Formats: sequence, C-alpha cells, structure tokens
Amino acid sequence: MARHVRKGDTVMVTSGDHKGAVGEIISVDTKHDRVLVKGVNLVTRHMRPTRQGQAGGIITREAPLHISKVSPVVDGKPTRVRFVVKPDGTKWRVAARGGKELGQVAPSKSK
Repeated sequence: MARHVRKGDTVMVTSGDHKGAVGEIISVDTKHDRVLVKGVNLVTRHMRPTRQGQAGGIITREAPLHISKVSPVVDGKPTRVRFVVKPDGTKWRVAARGGKELGQVAPSKSK
C-alpha cells in the first residue's frame, strides 16, 4: 500500500512533544509504520566502545516517530495527501492543499 510520505520529503510533526517541528525524512520503516526525521525526536545514547575501534561516549541521534504523526509540507503548511491515477495509468501523490504533485508512486509488484 502506498504511503503518504517517503524518503526525502520535507514533513511537519503534527502531534506529540515535537509538534510543529519541520525536517526531512531520513528513512521509512514500512513494517513498523515508523519514520526517522532529521533533527526531530533526538535522544541521547550512552555507547560502549566496540572492538572495531569505534570510540564510546554519549551520542545524540534521531529516534523513530509513527508515520501518522507527520504530514508533508507545502508552502510552509502541513497538508494531507491524495492519490491520483493519470490517464497513462501512473499513480501520483498530490497535496490536498493546492494540488501540487509530490511525486510518483512506485508501481506495485504483481504477484
């Protein structure tokens, strides 16, 4: 099933502690319906040194958010997404606010 956001989209967090924060999607986990947004939902981890020479210490990194908590940003405002099928059969993501095309949906793998 197609998702309303994908890697590289600029999104706004619509609920929770980070409501209103804007960032770019780093990755999408479709199995667990989670996304990583650059600079949002930062957590501190205490890392142990590894044998491969990686130094230990305290690092800050992004934690996943549920996909329903983010919306694509169009003209600085969050928008819902519609899916439109063009006459040539391709499926596109279109912003409900303004009708701007957000990108083509990859064709599904036939079984």
